[in-house]
Amino acid sequence: MKFFRLALLFLLLGSFAPLTQASTDRLSTHFTGDTVDAPHFEIASQTAYMAGIIANPNSYEVAAQFFTARWRWGVIERDSWLQGYNQVYATFMTEPITRGPENFYYGISLGLRYNFAKPGARWIPYVSGGVGLGWLDSHANVFGAQGQDFTFNILTATGVSYKMNDHWKFDAGIQYQHLSNAAQTDPNPSVNLLGPQIGFTYAY
Repeated sequence: MKFFRLALLFLLLGSFAPLTQASTDRLSTHFTGDTVDAPHFEIASQTAYMAGIIANPNSYEVAAQFFTARWRWGVIERDSWLQGYNQVYATFMTEPITRGPENFYYGISLGLRYNFAKPGARWIPYVSGGVGLGWLDSHANVFGAQGQDFTFNILTATGVSYKMNDHWKFDAGIQYQHLSNAAQTDPNPSVNLLGPQIGFTYAY
């Protein structure tokens, strides 16, 4: 429980950092040819294959599919390494568990994504993080398996997008996911997953 709270606090502080830096910058939703190209709305589909880390005895492996909607939320126009735009997002995830006691995980996540974008740039690095909840087919009688069907999740990622044209982007990065029921059962054998992801985004 203590780890979950600390991780959540760290995640939220980190996600809001670019916005706090913007206190002395000009935030704008009006763009010219010399400003950051920040889309109003995006939909994305991303695929990840993640493996268990940090000592769960079951060596989990998960093939995950994420479907995400993103809305623009603030632009930093100052010419610095922080130049870019923030987004708030909602994600639905479906995750067949290819190795481990359980068979599937379904969940949702809400969070923030920051895109380090320069005017006219095609390569756009990003970081994102969010929290959510979900369900899986738990097996409390198996050592190291999840103790109940309902669980929370922490989802973070970093990577880079490539803008192919005015609407389509391709991205690749690294995805981290934490699953835990926040000590609602004892023991509470959380799962930590890490792996590569790729995806496509359509921007409006």
